[in-house]
Amino acid sequence: MLHRTEGIVLNSLPYGEADAIVSFFTSDYGVVRVFAKGPRKTKSRFGSALEPLTHSRMAFWGREHTTLPRLTQADIIYPHQKLREEFGCFLRVSEIVEMTLGLLPEMAPHRELFDIMLKALRLIETDRLAYRGYLFYKVKLLSLSGFLPRLSGCARCGRSGSSFYFQDGSIVCRSCLDGNEVGNSRVELSLGAISVYEKIRLWRWEMLGRLVPSQRLVQELERMLNLHIRFTIDKDIKTNSFIIAHQRR
Repeated sequence: MLHRTEGIVLNSLPYGEADAIVSFFTSDYGVVRVFAKGPRKTKSRFGSALEPLTHSRMAFWGREHTTLPRLTQADIIYPHQKLREEFGCFLRVSEIVEMTLGLLPEMAPHRELFDIMLKALRLIETDRLAYRGYLFYKVKLLSLSGFLPRLSGCARCGRSGSSFYFQDGSIVCRSCLDGNEVGNSRVELSLGAISVYEKIRLWRWEMLGRLVPSQRLVQELERMLNLHIRFTIDKDIKTNSFIIAHQRR
């Protein structure tokens, strides 16, 4: 069966001498892994359509429940070349790509998140406040994948608090903790960070331009979100570790 859709190239892994296994985030099928014949040859018919972050019109063929369908077409809609040219920017985008692959199952449609990723990539490519794109996308990724942290109040009684416990995926107030839970993995959040998070959680993309949080609040939220995602998928985000190491140089 032939499937036609749009997709964003998330990554590509070499297979044999000239072939590749390519992961796309598609508008109709969610995350799809496909076999691409000969893209690493000099005169490949795919050209640069399989470069990371490229938005392409694609087609793949495979019978129902095929684990690795074959890519038959990939035509560039928009290359996102600037995202690949700036090393720091490419690292940050690679981080959200890795998180997307970690949180979304294959062949599970997520049209809304696909559209948000496209908008986030364009924003990151052109906006001087690109950090809003990273932050907004991470929150929406967690929301639409079913792993959104709860910061609006204690998960057990609803009262306000500032301690986010990873095991609960939520704020838990001191009154609801027993003695054995106090030492569990947690992160303290300021009221300002919680307020910014709630705005992003509730707002549509079109309202993002109204949000101009300080760098301190952004870093505070990103740290919490990154740790929450690492806890959720039960493995390190390799790109995140590389970014931290790169920033320390």
